[in-house]
Amino acid sequence: MVLPYTLTEPAGAALPLVVDSPHSGLVHAEALALAAPPEALLTGWDAYVDQLFAHAPLVGGTLLCAGFPRWLVDVNRARDDIDPVLIDGTMPYPVQPSDKAGRGMGVLRRLALPGVPVYAVPLSPGMAEHLLKTYYDPYHAALAGLLATHHARFGAVWHIDCHSMKARGNAMNIDNGAERPDFVVSNRDGATCSADFVEEVAQCLRGLGYRVGINWPYKGAELITAYADPARGRHSLQIEINRALYLDEAKFSPHAGYDVLRNHLDQLLESVAAYIRGELARQR
Repeated sequence: MVLPYTLTEPAGAALPLVVDSPHSGLVHAEALALAAPPEALLTGWDAYVDQLFAHAPLVGGTLLCAGFPRWLVDVNRARDDIDPVLIDGTMPYPVQPSDKAGRGMGVLRRLALPGVPVYAVPLSPGMAEHLLKTYYDPYHAALAGLLATHHARFGAVWHIDCHSMKARGNAMNIDNGAERPDFVVSNRDGATCSADFVEEVAQCLRGLGYRVGINWPYKGAELITAYADPARGRHSLQIEINRALYLDEAKFSPHAGYDVLRNHLDQLLESVAAYIRGELARQR
């Protein structure tokens, strides 16, 4: 069986650090009737985010990256966050569509862009469940397993969920038309990791000259809420990178800022690793 993700283990001594990039994949083998053109589907791609965080194993972290595209299955949603309009029939269990599913961005995306449907025809319940079992379930099992293993070994674990964002929100977003900061760091308003961890990441980025927002316009979604429990030492944090920092958004190609950003994210990961070593020392 070909796994729908790649997993890179630490290059040296392991730290309880898991970095995941759930929207940087492009590969799938599904025969689907699509309505959206390729360039519209690519707007949901977190282009090169897996490469931007490739330094994680060199600081002792484990790097998990999706191989499949976000428009196919968005693992950063609850498994039952399905828009009934997208399904030709009834799923074999109750669905719980969120406001994001209502805006076309559920676990199975209905819209690629405002007014641009992903599919030419609705999905059958069987196809919907096939997609979830093939892509969603293995990715979540891998992430949950990594976090549980590290927590059992070290008594704590730190998880960074990595994304990119458009330079401005569109009509599918809560900040339609607004200019976004360079980074958004999120922990569901304090629910998924300690304030110290947020501050560590935000202050490092600000020290590198970036504008950093906290919990707006992104608060974090399923991947940081599903497995976090700060009171028990399970800390999950989401990072959104403004694509304008490194990407020509029209061509989906890196520009001269890519190398600068990659170097700065290497420094961020080094800083996070030092923070984790300090936290582990304090727990002994």
